[in-house]
Amino acid sequence: MYERFYHLRERPFALSPDPDYLYPSRVHQEALDYLRYGLESHAGFVVVTGEIGSGKTTLLQTVLRTLDAHTTVARIVNTILDPREVLEALLVDLGLDPSGKSKPLMLRDLAQFLVDQRMHGRMVLVVIDEAQNLSAAALEELRMLSNLETEKSKLMQIVLIGQPNLRDKLNSPQLEQLRQRITVSYHLQPLDADDAARYISHRLRHAAIGAPPEFPRAVTDLVHARSHGVPRIINVICDAVLVFGYAEERHHIDRALTEEALKELEATGVLPAEPAAEACSESVDMASSAGAPVVVAPAYAGSLNGSDAGFGEAPPAYARPAESAPASFGGTSSPASVAHPAPASSTAGAALAIATREEEIRRREEMLLQRERELQEQRRVLSEEYRLLRRTGATPTSAPADTQGFGAATPAYAHEPAATHGYVPPRRVSEPLGSVATGAAAPHSAGRPLTQRATTPAPAYSGMTGYAQRSQGRESFWSRIRRLFARLAEV
Repeated sequence: MYERFYHLRERPFALSPDPDYLYPSRVHQEALDYLRYGLESHAGFVVVTGEIGSGKTTLLQTVLRTLDAHTTVARIVNTILDPREVLEALLVDLGLDPSGKSKPLMLRDLAQFLVDQRMHGRMVLVVIDEAQNLSAAALEELRMLSNLETEKSKLMQIVLIGQPNLRDKLNSPQLEQLRQRITVSYHLQPLDADDAARYISHRLRHAAIGAPPEFPRAVTDLVHARSHGVPRIINVICDAVLVFGYAEERHHIDRALTEEALKELEATGVLPAEPAAEACSESVDMASSAGAPVVVAPAYAGSLNGSDAGFGEAPPAYARPAESAPASFGGTSSPASVAHPAPASSTAGAALAIATREEEIRRREEMLLQRERELQEQRRVLSEEYRLLRRTGATPTSAPADTQGFGAATPAYAHEPAATHGYVPPRRVSEPLGSVATGAAAPHSAGRPLTQRATTPAPAYSGMTGYAQRSQGRESFWSRIRRLFARLAEV
């Protein structure tokens, strides 16, 4: 859509988990290091959790791309399965046929396959994405499968990728045995403001053909505040900003364009509306200087304080303070808002900023309408002048050339007697050779005999009578045409 307009090879903020666009932020680089350590050390269970859209699948794709040919990978992505179905899905992904077999026979085939792989120097890696959907019984089934091992090491390594509620399941008492087998665990934190700005620039540079479009720091800060540092939401917002810029043919991305894209995303339901964020998005600096409370959206409260050290405790949830509730305009105040009133300066500043922007938009619309009316009037005048020029230039009895601004020599004409009320167009008659050079005109009496017209010297044509005398001091028509074209070019 907008790739050619912004000189991009492809869409930089696509939602597909492309490892080529992985930005090695601090948290993502640490997660990569943990995953590689777990795979190289042949640990039993590796767990990576993170919020929705935090980049877990992209990390997994990046790690799987770096594996050599001595690793056999089985990946399960549809995890709404009971314990038996988990075993069947694992066998199918490894190329084994579980149809018509009992569970003991399936376990025997799986053990034989794992031993054969080890004898050939290969390691079997089982990756389960969206592991938070597995039931406690299915997770216990995976623990039992990890018992397939030799005296020296495990025959199968299991990686669990899931959302934060996977940590809650693993913290349950009935999964104590599984939790003790987890050797590597990491929780992906959201990006901070600096990493969000570098993340956006990284994706734009990777997709650009030439010089990439730039997102100013004010824009990246606004995107970070609205997305809470979640990479997938950052992609959604930035892609919408580029679409809006392409629709309005604006190569420069600014804060006003970003705010328009955010409002459209909220109006269409792509992003959840945030009343408190709307009040302070117009003037972030003013709200912060006035001491306005920071409101944490409930959807991302769990990701802001996740722990990276094991599963000893669940990440605490932020409690929304009573004073963080936005004051309703024109409505009655609740007891909490009376006890902890919101700062008046932030509310007044936001309302003033909104009124100022609406006035600016209205003034710009009026200017555009005025320019459109002027342009239409100029086009109408130009069309009328051109029509008159075509009509007068099509008849043989046109005005003398010197009255139309061509600067050529005045030809000889024969004139009929002029009426007292106006000018009668001249009528061209035969004239002897050299009359143009000498400035002599042919006789203007149509009733004179030919012999008399041939012998009688022609009176000199003054060229300054009638219409020519009146138009000497006027601006020529072609000069007006050229001036109108120049004015249109300036507009």
